[in-house]
Amino acid sequence: MATPSPAPAPKPAPREPSGRPPRKPRLALLAVLVALVLINLANNRWLHGWGLATACAATALLLGIARLAGCDAADLGLGRAALPRGAAWAGALIALVALVYLAGALLPMTRSLFDDQRNAGLGLGAVLLRALVYVPIGTVMLEEVAFRGVLYALVRRGWGGRWATAVSSLLFGLWHILPSLDLASDKPALGSVFGDSLAGRVVVDLGAVLFTALAGALFCELRRRSGSLLPPAALHWSTNALGYLAGYLLR
Repeated sequence: MATPSPAPAPKPAPREPSGRPPRKPRLALLAVLVALVLINLANNRWLHGWGLATACAATALLLGIARLAGCDAADLGLGRAALPRGAAWAGALIALVALVYLAGALLPMTRSLFDDQRNAGLGLGAVLLRALVYVPIGTVMLEEVAFRGVLYALVRRGWGGRWATAVSSLLFGLWHILPSLDLASDKPALGSVFGDSLAGRVVVDLGAVLFTALAGALFCELRRRSGSLLPPAALHWSTNALGYLAGYLLR
């Protein structure tokens, strides 16, 4: 008589998800937040004139943190597979911004928006240096890697895409508090409306934070749809750099 085979051992009950993100992304996220605070203070309070060096060092630091947390190039929007699609989107966005600025420069009612006291007296060489070096390296590279690359990837791994967009956009807006403190006096079009009083400057600064937070949400959506950092970087660069060029040409 055949010996009956033993009954299979019962499978262990599946573990209930804890609802918490993995430990490594949480620690990496904390490190990124601390680094962003220090970088912002360095750019706006401690190391004036060292923007390019600070941006390069900070970008390398943030990418290193993301790498230690297990993020690869695709997670950060830097993968090769998304490069052709991202490049196509980038070219279209730059052309669109150029057309919008051209229309704004031709219309008398919007021409004054290009006036900026921070650029008064700059020659063509200085304007080109800002547009082609300081903006793409000192501003766009750092901010896109930080907010749409590293921060977006870490939050998305722990909490999902919606939280990644919300956290990245909110912090991108707060990132601009210090740079926007003198915006009312730098932009005559704003100063004429809100004045140069403390209340006027607070309103303008809050408006700048809200505007950049909304812009951050748009940048995150471009990042999500394209899978690449190129489209938000292109829109970010063209908005800043072409604004410098338009302001110079209209002066």
